[in-house]
Amino acid sequence: MIRALTGFSTRNAWKVIALWAVLGIGLGVLGPVLIGRVTQSQTGDFLPRSYDSAAALRIAEEEFGVKPDATTVTVLVARTDGKALTAADQQRIEAEAAKLGERRVVMPRKEDEPAFLVPDRSQTPRVVPAMTAPDRSFELLSVELTGNAVDEGVQDVYRAFRDSARAQFADAGMRTGFTGGLAEAADTADANRTATMVGGALVTGLIILLNVLVFRSVLAAVLPLLAVTMIGGVATGAVAGTAALTGLELDASTPGLINVVLLGIGIDYLLFLLFRFREHLRARPDQPARAAAAQVSGRVGTAITSAALTIVAAFATLGVATFGQFRSLGPAIAVAVLVMLLGSLTLMPALLAVCGRKMFWPSRSLRREPREGFAARYGALVARRPLALLLASVALLGALAAGMTGIRMDYGLGGGSTTPAAATAAEISRSLPAGVSDPTSVYITADDGGTLDRARLDGLSRGLAGVEGVGQVGGIVLNENHRAARIDVYLTADPQSQRARDLASGPVRAAVAAHKPSGTSAHVGGTAAIFADISAAVDHDLAIVFPVAAALIGLILLLLLRSLLAPLVLMLSVGLGFAATLGAATLLFQHLLDEPGVSFTLPLVLFLFVVALGTDYNILITDRIREEMHHPGPARAAVARAVRHTTPAIATAGLVLAGSFASLATTPGSEQIAFALTLGILLSAVVLSLALVPALATLLGRSLWWPLRPTPTPAAPTHTPAPTHYAPTP
Repeated sequence: MIRALTGFSTRNAWKVIALWAVLGIGLGVLGPVLIGRVTQSQTGDFLPRSYDSAAALRIAEEEFGVKPDATTVTVLVARTDGKALTAADQQRIEAEAAKLGERRVVMPRKEDEPAFLVPDRSQTPRVVPAMTAPDRSFELLSVELTGNAVDEGVQDVYRAFRDSARAQFADAGMRTGFTGGLAEAADTADANRTATMVGGALVTGLIILLNVLVFRSVLAAVLPLLAVTMIGGVATGAVAGTAALTGLELDASTPGLINVVLLGIGIDYLLFLLFRFREHLRARPDQPARAAAAQVSGRVGTAITSAALTIVAAFATLGVATFGQFRSLGPAIAVAVLVMLLGSLTLMPALLAVCGRKMFWPSRSLRREPREGFAARYGALVARRPLALLLASVALLGALAAGMTGIRMDYGLGGGSTTPAAATAAEISRSLPAGVSDPTSVYITADDGGTLDRARLDGLSRGLAGVEGVGQVGGIVLNENHRAARIDVYLTADPQSQRARDLASGPVRAAVAAHKPSGTSAHVGGTAAIFADISAAVDHDLAIVFPVAAALIGLILLLLLRSLLAPLVLMLSVGLGFAATLGAATLLFQHLLDEPGVSFTLPLVLFLFVVALGTDYNILITDRIREEMHHPGPARAAVARAVRHTTPAIATAGLVLAGSFASLATTPGSEQIAFALTLGILLSAVVLSLALVPALATLLGRSLWWPLRPTPTPAAPTHTPAPTHYAPTP
């Protein structure tokens, strides 16, 4: 089927290219609109209904009219001279707040941006006075906006509101400060805007530079990047369409993550094809380019398909997770990878057929045999000293894995921020509990069909006030029919800190259980409670996803390699690579940089990306080793040839993918993930695929493929036997 697909694409090359161009441009342009319609706004909505904070969210929406996508900004208003607010000052503040609450905030748009492509987030905020500092040094306003805090349009609306409010209060002789999740997200995005742009440019430059150095060609350097961009546009539309049809709701961060994954694996797959195409043209200078493209694409397409299916299988297992963000992320990436696979088996073969030998212009390397270089010498070293190479690889990976000793999971959302929002939060916390800008809320409902009153809930309010770590308890707020109530609890800890999560999930919930009136149900909500429940959901999911994903990847390897021993060797090697990567991250961030621990999402992200994507390189090398073992000669020589031919492809692809993940370091809060993914891919490509696995294959020989050992055939080899180096080493 794969050969039939690639053959059709090379025979109808221009039609295939035209179809991808139309789909890529069309869906690429409409992608932001389509994705915006299937994006979820609140992280807490991804929790199963059985979790306490999820129940609190439902009560807030149903009984108190809280919008499901509401996000709150806290505005600090103070006199510019630093004096205490007078009664007249407070009246003026409240009057100005009322004006702000009546004014619609229009989302700014770029001049060259078609209006229909970007969802309009314009809205009228809800602005109400919140509280005054005990020393009357400032008053706080609560501003309710709608939309996800990471949505660029929502951030633009906030910026417009912030600038308007700042100017309005300045005219009244007041200074302002803004804090909250949306304010922090916007400030962080502003602070990192340049770094993000530079990071993206560096990744693009790295891809082009590596391809130029390897292929000495303009087309071979630029064409893969254009092809991946085109396929990526189609993938975005496919993900959005699938989500719309299935009712799947995506997290706002999912599209960005998909782009990084597609860029990395797309360039990888196209590089695998380019390297093999160049090798094939050198060996058969008289064969028509279209026939060569069909033959190469059919052969390499098998390995690419197996590699892509391992990623699809790994991410598809997230569909069994309880945490909705994981449950939507997995299928979304799986769909995107399938589209990239389809593009690798159709668009790229068509491009090879059309360009032919011009793909490598102006390089003249196709006209001469390459000199023996590093790849050939390294292949000979692997065949000559496999045991030493194996022991060195295991020692390195084992030493890094030892860093996991004493590993701790950090469920924090960050910390140590120096943004204006963080400075405002710090100013507030010097006079009021740190949690006033984002309270932990207790929701109470009557189960007996009766009504609630303040006297009935007074004991619960006193019980909450007695909890250590609770700085202040707000008044009891009843809904219209008095069958539900809300009590805001202001913690002394930063709402986004581990301490706040521990308080919300421990002492606060314990106090609620002990003091709630009989005949009522009570649930604890708010940011701290939500993320405490998310941590529990993630722990539960890790125990399910890991074994299911490992089993599916193992099954795919079993079907591809048609061996019982080879899949076991590959799974053990990637498992060791996973442990080494997680250990290195623990050693750096927890032990050396003295952070609270490693991010709680890191083990799952590493498992899915490093194990699944790292298996790609193992598949490429083992598939080539098996192919070479069908040729006459000892197994060691076959491994040497396989290493010689695949080292440039794997090394280049590994650098490209590692560079793609390194660009995540420009995203605030993603430093750990960026480091771990970058290191994990480099270890997978260089240590596992080019050292450990070939060394084991050399030691085991054809027994690696037990029970169906490849037997040498007298047929002429498909590679060029004379040269000892696959390609000039950049």
